[in-house]
Amino acid sequence: MNFRRKKREKLDITLISMIDVLFVLLLFFMVTTTFNHNTQVNIKLPEAKGEDGQENPKMITLIIDEEGTYYLKGEDGLPHELVNQTIETLKQELRKLSGQAEQIPFIISADGKTPHQSVIAALEAASEAGFTHITFAAQKPKGR
Repeated sequence: MNFRRKKREKLDITLISMIDVLFVLLLFFMVTTTFNHNTQVNIKLPEAKGEDGQENPKMITLIIDEEGTYYLKGEDGLPHELVNQTIETLKQELRKLSGQAEQIPFIISADGKTPHQSVIAALEAASEAGFTHITFAAQKPKGR
Protein backbone atom coordinates (compact mmCIF):
# COMPACT_ATOMS: atom_id res chain seq x y z
CA MET A 1 0.00 0.00 0.00
CA ASN A 2 1.10 3.43 -0.82
CA PHE A 3 0.38 5.85 2.06
CA ARG A 4 2.16 8.82 0.66
CA ARG A 5 0.11 11.86 -0.02
CA LYS A 6 0.04 13.33 -3.43
CA LYS A 7 1.53 16.76 -3.77
CA ARG A 8 -1.13 19.36 -3.93
CA GLU A 9 -0.95 22.04 -6.53
CA LYS A 10 -0.74 25.58 -5.28
CA LEU A 11 -3.95 27.50 -5.73
CA ASP A 12 -3.70 30.88 -7.44
CA ILE A 13 -6.40 33.46 -7.61
CA THR A 14 -6.02 35.34 -10.82
CA LEU A 15 -6.70 38.99 -10.16
CA ILE A 16 -6.21 40.18 -13.70
CA SER A 17 -9.67 39.13 -14.84
CA MET A 18 -11.23 40.81 -11.78
CA ILE A 19 -9.34 44.03 -12.54
CA ASP A 20 -10.56 43.91 -16.14
CA VAL A 21 -14.15 43.57 -14.98
CA LEU A 22 -13.74 46.50 -12.58
CA PHE A 23 -12.31 48.70 -15.34
CA VAL A 24 -15.21 47.82 -17.62
CA LEU A 25 -17.70 48.69 -14.85
CA LEU A 26 -15.89 51.97 -14.15
CA LEU A 27 -15.94 52.85 -17.83
CA PHE A 28 -19.64 51.98 -18.05
CA PHE A 29 -20.54 54.21 -15.09
CA MET A 30 -18.44 57.09 -16.39
CA VAL A 31 -20.11 56.98 -19.80
CA THR A 32 -23.68 56.60 -18.54
CA THR A 33 -23.51 59.24 -15.79
CA THR A 34 -25.53 62.35 -16.47
CA PHE A 35 -24.55 65.67 -15.04
CA ASN A 36 -27.18 68.05 -13.75
CA HIS A 37 -26.79 71.58 -15.13
CA ASN A 38 -30.06 72.96 -13.76
CA THR A 39 -28.26 75.13 -11.23
CA GLN A 40 -26.65 77.34 -13.85
CA VAL A 41 -27.98 80.75 -14.73
CA ASN A 42 -27.18 81.81 -18.27
CA ILE A 43 -26.10 85.42 -18.30
CA LYS A 44 -23.97 87.31 -20.77
CA LEU A 45 -21.83 89.79 -18.88
CA PRO A 46 -21.06 93.13 -20.45
CA GLU A 47 -17.52 93.58 -21.72
CA ALA A 48 -14.98 95.93 -20.15
CA LYS A 49 -11.24 96.40 -20.30
CA GLY A 50 -9.34 95.93 -17.08
CA GLU A 51 -7.56 93.46 -14.87
CA ASP A 52 -9.02 90.27 -13.48
CA GLY A 53 -10.47 90.63 -10.00
CA GLN A 54 -9.25 88.71 -7.01
CA GLU A 55 -11.34 85.85 -5.69
CA ASN A 56 -12.42 86.41 -2.11
CA PRO A 57 -13.68 83.30 -0.30
CA LYS A 58 -16.26 85.35 1.59
CA MET A 59 -18.18 87.37 -0.93
CA ILE A 60 -21.82 87.71 -1.79
CA THR A 61 -22.83 87.60 -5.43
CA LEU A 62 -26.19 88.76 -6.76
CA ILE A 63 -26.95 87.48 -10.25
CA ILE A 64 -29.58 89.23 -12.37
CA ASP A 65 -30.64 87.55 -15.63
CA GLU A 66 -31.95 89.35 -18.71
CA GLU A 67 -35.57 89.26 -17.43
CA GLY A 68 -34.54 90.94 -14.17
CA THR A 69 -34.82 87.79 -12.01
CA TYR A 70 -32.65 87.90 -8.88
CA TYR A 71 -30.43 84.99 -7.80
CA LEU A 72 -28.20 85.00 -4.70
CA LYS A 73 -25.12 82.81 -4.78
CA GLY A 74 -25.07 80.95 -1.49
CA GLU A 75 -22.26 79.46 0.55
CA ASP A 76 -22.44 76.32 -1.58
CA GLY A 77 -21.49 78.39 -4.62
CA LEU A 78 -24.76 77.76 -6.43
CA PRO A 79 -27.19 80.49 -7.42
CA HIS A 80 -30.56 80.30 -5.66
CA GLU A 81 -33.55 82.14 -7.08
CA LEU A 82 -35.39 84.38 -4.65
CA VAL A 83 -38.82 83.04 -3.72
CA ASN A 84 -40.48 86.38 -4.29
CA GLN A 85 -38.94 88.74 -6.84
CA THR A 86 -39.85 91.94 -4.99
CA ILE A 87 -37.31 94.44 -3.74
CA GLU A 88 -38.48 93.88 -0.14
CA THR A 89 -37.60 90.18 -0.36
CA LEU A 90 -34.18 91.06 -1.78
CA LYS A 91 -33.60 93.53 1.07
CA GLN A 92 -34.58 90.91 3.66
CA GLU A 93 -32.22 88.30 2.18
CA LEU A 94 -29.36 90.80 2.02
CA ARG A 95 -29.95 91.85 5.64
CA LYS A 96 -29.62 88.18 6.66
CA LEU A 97 -26.26 87.97 4.87
CA SER A 98 -24.92 91.34 6.01
CA GLY A 99 -23.31 90.26 9.28
CA GLN A 100 -19.97 91.89 8.46
CA ALA A 101 -21.13 93.96 5.50
CA GLU A 102 -18.29 96.48 5.79
CA GLN A 103 -15.63 93.84 5.01
CA ILE A 104 -17.49 91.48 2.66
CA PRO A 105 -17.43 92.40 -1.04
CA PHE A 106 -20.82 92.47 -2.75
CA ILE A 107 -20.78 91.71 -6.48
CA ILE A 108 -23.66 92.46 -8.83
CA SER A 109 -23.40 90.20 -11.87
CA ALA A 110 -26.07 91.37 -14.30
CA ASP A 111 -26.72 90.25 -17.84
CA GLY A 112 -25.94 92.83 -20.52
CA LYS A 113 -29.64 93.01 -21.45
CA THR A 114 -30.93 93.33 -17.88
CA PRO A 115 -33.35 96.22 -17.35
CA HIS A 116 -31.54 99.17 -15.78
CA GLN A 117 -34.21 99.49 -13.08
CA SER A 118 -33.43 95.97 -11.78
CA VAL A 119 -29.74 96.82 -11.38
CA ILE A 120 -30.44 100.15 -9.66
CA ALA A 121 -32.94 98.50 -7.29
CA ALA A 122 -30.35 95.83 -6.40
CA LEU A 123 -27.73 98.51 -5.80
CA GLU A 124 -30.11 100.41 -3.53
CA ALA A 125 -31.04 97.23 -1.60
CA ALA A 126 -27.35 96.39 -1.06
CA SER A 127 -26.52 99.84 0.23
CA GLU A 128 -29.52 99.78 2.59
CA ALA A 129 -28.36 96.40 3.91
CA GLY A 130 -25.03 97.99 4.87
CA PHE A 131 -22.70 96.82 2.12
CA THR A 132 -19.95 99.30 1.32
CA HIS A 133 -17.75 97.31 -1.10
CA ILE A 134 -20.14 96.97 -4.06
CA THR A 135 -18.74 96.06 -7.48
CA PHE A 136 -20.11 95.02 -10.85
CA ALA A 137 -18.97 91.94 -12.76
CA ALA A 138 -17.85 92.21 -16.38
CA GLN A 139 -15.87 90.11 -18.81
CA LYS A 140 -12.93 90.97 -21.02
CA PRO A 141 -13.72 91.60 -24.70
CA LYS A 142 -13.15 88.52 -26.84
CA GLY A 143 -10.44 88.53 -29.44
CA ARG A 144 -8.27 91.23 -27.89
